Amino acid sequence: MRYLGWTLLVLVLLLGGAAGGIVALNLRGEDPLPEQAEAFNATPQQVERGRYLALAGNCAGCHTTRGGQPYAGGLPIETPFGTVYSSNLTPDEKSGIGSWSSAHFWRAMHNGRSKDGRLLYPAFPYPNFTQVTREDSDAIYAYLRSVPPAPAPNLTHRLRFPYDTQAALAVWRALSFKPEGFVANSSKPAEWNRGAYLVGGLGHCIACHGPRDSLGATQTKLGLSGGLIAVENWYAPSLADPHEAGVADWPTAEVVALLKSGIAPRGSVMGPMADVVFRSTQYLSEADLAAMASYLKDLPRAPAATAAPAQPAAVLRRDAGTMARGAKIYDQRCAYCHGDQGQGVPGAFPPLAGNRAVNMAQTANLIQVIAHGGYLPATEGNPRPYGMPPFGHLLDAGDVAAVLTFVRGSWGNDSPPVTQLDTMRR
Repeated sequence: MRYLGWTLLVLVLLLGGAAGGIVALNLRGEDPLPEQAEAFNATPQQVERGRYLALAGNCAGCHTTRGGQPYAGGLPIETPFGTVYSSNLTPDEKSGIGSWSSAHFWRAMHNGRSKDGRLLYPAFPYPNFTQVTREDSDAIYAYLRSVPPAPAPNLTHRLRFPYDTQAALAVWRALSFKPEGFVANSSKPAEWNRGAYLVGGLGHCIACHGPRDSLGATQTKLGLSGGLIAVENWYAPSLADPHEAGVADWPTAEVVALLKSGIAPRGSVMGPMADVVFRSTQYLSEADLAAMASYLKDLPRAPAATAAPAQPAAVLRRDAGTMARGAKIYDQRCAYCHGDQGQGVPGAFPPLAGNRAVNMAQTANLIQVIAHGGYLPATEGNPRPYGMPPFGHLLDAGDVAAVLTFVRGSWGNDSPPVTQLDTMRR
């Protein structure tokens, strides 16, 4: 990343003199805006469809602060390059999109440009939203024009140089972004294509479930093969690997249940995905959830999602003292809910024996749950979910490593131990 950063810096300096012209420059297939804004008269049906699509895209999740007015923006989004603040999407004339035309909004969705032509940061997932159709973009625009205006000014991003420059964004886009629409696969049924459109476009699932390069661009060729969510240190597991979060062998009804309620017979959601279910997927229609399930069940095994090679015995050897320490902590803190043999309680506390989330090679989520707790989303299908309290204030790094090593090496589980160094990244 250091060398790429220097390369980007040199390019920025070379482009710096032309940076002011970047806002007016069309890049990579952009169409110019019409000279005059077209008349836009939204129907109630269009507004309602836009409301639904905004839920599908989880727009409020990023554009609403805790306790703040919906869509008024201001939510800090931490990235490895600094902090980006979400923008005001309400129809306020000064701070929001009240002066935007539907063409301005479409350009933001499809090309990643603001009304004034400035390039937007890809914390706004326009690399995925570029697949959204103009019809759906107009519906979302119609809905956002119907929400109460909020005079909340947009906050200035806090990014390090050179990432805070339009020239840097132009370089990034030249390397990593091309506007393109969704192209249906004629060999697949309509339900599959609908699922592909939702997962790849509005759902922007790859934004979390895909690996990124050193400049933060999603590595689309690797697909939904899993990715560590930067700064948050949660791992979005591979949706193409049966050892992680692949659902190829799940019945469609169970995939729908997971997205609708947050729980299913073979798994449940926690961490950032719990927020996605709470704010977004629980409100989607059964037909759209079934379409997403159809697409996810048919994912090819991604290159990075192949089964992990067998570990040498030395790697799996667990220190007896660590196992004894972990067993004691488990007995004191965990067994009451998860059982003496890690069997769990159906409908309440998940089993730990044979649990693929426990046995994944990536242990970031286990460490996060131990330290900060784990909470399922409250949904219509699971209105009073059980949660796991945090233990980070009670257990030190050695304790967390010991109890996770014990759990990953007991009751038939046979996964590598967790080290204290692993736990320090929480």
